[in-house]
Amino acid sequence: MPELSQETERGRTGQPFGVAEVTGPSMVPTLYHGDVLVVQHRGRIRPGDIVVLRHPFQQDLLVVKRAAERREGGWWVLGDNPYAGGDSTDYGAVPDELVLGRARLRFRPRKPDQRSPLALVRWALSAARPVLSDRSASRRLRAR
Repeated sequence: MPELSQETERGRTGQPFGVAEVTGPSMVPTLYHGDVLVVQHRGRIRPGDIVVLRHPFQQDLLVVKRAAERREGGWWVLGDNPYAGGDSTDYGAVPDELVLGRARLRFRPRKPDQRSPLALVRWALSAARPVLSDRSASRRLRAR
C-alpha cells in the first residue's frame, strides 16, 4: 500500500525541498492518486500538518499522513480517509527521525478527459494549491 512513488531524501541531497507523487487513497479527500507534492524538509511539524514519513515497519516505503498530535515516542499520524487504514492506529507513534518533512504545495495533474475550454480553465484555477494545516481535522482525527 505505497503512498508515495518518489521522494527526495533530506539527508542524501541536502535540498530544502523535494517532490513526491501520491499513490493510494488514504488521504482522500485532501489528496488524490496522482497529486504531486512539494515537500519541505527540516520544517517544523505542527498538529494538522500533512507530512511525509518512512513507514515504521517497512522503512523503504514512504507514506503521507496528517500529523494528528505529538505523543510519547513521536507523532501520531492518521489518514484523512478513515476506510483506507495504514496509519498510527496500525503501527503506533512514528519516531521523529522517520518524519522527512511537511507538504507545502499540491499540484493536481490534468485528466485526459479535460479537453473543453471550460474544463481547462477550471483545472488551471485549481491545479496548484498550498497544503494548509487543518487544525479542525487534527481534532476530529484524534477523536477516532
